[in-house]
Amino acid sequence: MTTKNGFLISAPQSGSGKTTICMAIMAAMVRRNLTVIPFKCGPDFIDPGYHKTVTGRNSINLDGWMCPQSFLAGTMRRAVAEQQDDSVVVIEGVMGLFDGIGASGKDGSTAQIAAVTGVPVVLVVNARGMAASAAAVVRGFAEFDPEVKIAGVIFNNVGSSSHAALLKSALSTYCPKLVCFGSIPREESLEIPSRHLGLVTADDNPLSAEYLCRLADIADVYLDIDKLAALSFKFNSIETTEPQPITPMNKSDIRIAVARDSAFCFMYEDNLRLLRETGAELIFFSPLHDSRLPHDINGVYLPGGYPELYGLQLDENQSMKESIRQAVSIDMPVYAECGGFVYLTEGVEASENRPSSDFVGVFPVRSRMLPRRKALGYREVMLTQKTVIGGKGTLIRGHEFHYSETGIMPNEVERCYQVSRQNVSLGSEGYRIKNCLGSYIHIHFGSNPEIANVFTAACRAGKAR
Repeated sequence: MTTKNGFLISAPQSGSGKTTICMAIMAAMVRRNLTVIPFKCGPDFIDPGYHKTVTGRNSINLDGWMCPQSFLAGTMRRAVAEQQDDSVVVIEGVMGLFDGIGASGKDGSTAQIAAVTGVPVVLVVNARGMAASAAAVVRGFAEFDPEVKIAGVIFNNVGSSSHAALLKSALSTYCPKLVCFGSIPREESLEIPSRHLGLVTADDNPLSAEYLCRLADIADVYLDIDKLAALSFKFNSIETTEPQPITPMNKSDIRIAVARDSAFCFMYEDNLRLLRETGAELIFFSPLHDSRLPHDINGVYLPGGYPELYGLQLDENQSMKESIRQAVSIDMPVYAECGGFVYLTEGVEASENRPSSDFVGVFPVRSRMLPRRKALGYREVMLTQKTVIGGKGTLIRGHEFHYSETGIMPNEVERCYQVSRQNVSLGSEGYRIKNCLGSYIHIHFGSNPEIANVFTAACRAGKAR
């Protein structure tokens, strides 16, 4: 494959300013009429939403623990191949560059994505209170792993122009092969609000045109955007399936309704792509605003989000809840995860800040919000029963992150998942009633692409009945 332009924004540790700087660079490039192809390392759903706000394009997750390297390589090659030659790949990392699963720190890390894709790394260093010590940090990262190419540095939280000059001089002295792409002063007004699951979603905190303009101004003034845009890479020689054409929607015989609105906005773009490539047409709908499920559908996908924040609105939409109950009652394949699963319970109990809400009620338990995080981390799932996403014995990987919990599910509700974390059993989950499967785990279909085929096949079988 020919050389492509692009780079990966990472940092020594979380909280260095990766997201804000990444968005500033994207905004400056969009202002220059460059086509930005955004990606996000790891399982996070929040940052990709902001990437889309800035670039106008869906941001794709690249996760080396959930997905095999061949899938990651194929995903990125496909996304790049579909764009023009003047495009620039911008990947936002997760946590610190080498932070991942296991002692090596490589599995699931940003460094793994850099090694798999061959994309050069631009390190964002929080230089508050540092001068030459910042160069020592950068040198350590640059020499840590020969498979990871660090192209240069952006210093963040710089106190003054003289501070910036000291940092640049130290980098030139101790890391002469690395480029200083700029130094950004402390700018607390650019910080994005946070919520219990991380940043506030782009839907709940829409970025104003003034804010995006301010981001672009910051990048234009303090960063060398031309040098960043000129960074290039070639894909590493990892065997992967060549991109397959997506089935035209007007030829599809299967229609899957996918919830997508402010309450349900956490889904992996690759999940949707894989469903389309099985021949399914995806029909997006809003449990918040639509009165019922779309007509003539053969299956339903309820992804995650923040249904508890929209409890009253979801509660009042009685016709939508009845439409979903009816779909389950006729054995239509329904797959729900995390927030989508909570929406299928009887509702959310009252908490200190909000009243109780009644939801669909397929699963005979109520949910409640907790003051502390209930679960966080990668999950491996083995299916113990045949389901709408796979047969018995199928292995799947995903991620779990939530502050809610459900009551004890009655024994008569079938459990279909055996869940583990790094070979430690976490018990049974994955609840099924009729053809409706619900779980707290966000499954990445790329961990086992047969998931999409099986779900579409289940929808097709239901249509034939």
